[in-house]
Amino acid sequence: MPASAEGTAGDRAAEPAAEPAADLTAQARAALAELLLALADDEFVIGFSDSEWTGIAPLLEEDVAMSSLAQDELGHSAAFYGLLGTLFGRDPDALAYDRDADAFRHARLVDHGRGDWATTIARRYLYDTADSIRLEALATSSFRPLADLVGKVRREETYHLLHAEAWLERLARAEGEPRARLLAAWRRLGPDGASVLAPLPSEAVLLEAVLLEAGGLELQARWLARIRPTLDRLGLPDPIACAESMDPRLARSGPRSEAFHWLWGEFTSVRRLDPKAVW
Repeated sequence: MPASAEGTAGDRAAEPAAEPAADLTAQARAALAELLLALADDEFVIGFSDSEWTGIAPLLEEDVAMSSLAQDELGHSAAFYGLLGTLFGRDPDALAYDRDADAFRHARLVDHGRGDWATTIARRYLYDTADSIRLEALATSSFRPLADLVGKVRREETYHLLHAEAWLERLARAEGEPRARLLAAWRRLGPDGASVLAPLPSEAVLLEAVLLEAGGLELQARWLARIRPTLDRLGLPDPIACAESMDPRLARSGPRSEAFHWLWGEFTSVRRLDPKAVW
């Protein structure tokens, strides 16, 4: 497992009961691997990014809260990498630490840097609301180890969403600089919000094998419908990224941002000092 996730609440709560994927076709197995990698990379990148708030959050309580959220996300990523590694003979540590930065398949939304507090809250709200829709669609996956793991992950993600919603409300209702910073972050991140739910290249296979309950465009529509009442109440614009504007080919690929390349350098630095070390 990735060293940063060892012993976290998410890691302990999300241990998959691995079993072979022998009943799946070769195409379905490849599609499942692509799905697990996307899930793991999303959780790993946002977890590591948010961990950068430890010691510098605006309130002492938020030092603790953000550290806990980041631990959860890293634990979830460890579980997804672990399931992928068990099923397909991949080393979870190698998946997390040995790939080049541009080989990661996280959503464009989490490719943005940590930024200021308003940027982090805007990103967390967009991510956590979209992720909740995605996890719902995976809760009934025909691949039981994934469905079981998602059930455990969802219990922790409920608290992440409550935290993001509370801070979004707080910043949106504050006059002056807090709301201005939130609106600036919202306009910058909104176009990438739906990238979390953008269709994967193998989506047709995932749906045929019932590994995923609904396709990306349907999930994006559900997401927008769910968050719209909150955004209307707080006077925030709809994210621009909807089914018509999100190019799925760009949602998880292409050159990574300068911010992510810096983060990649941070989380791979120890591994690169001694690649043969055992974690």
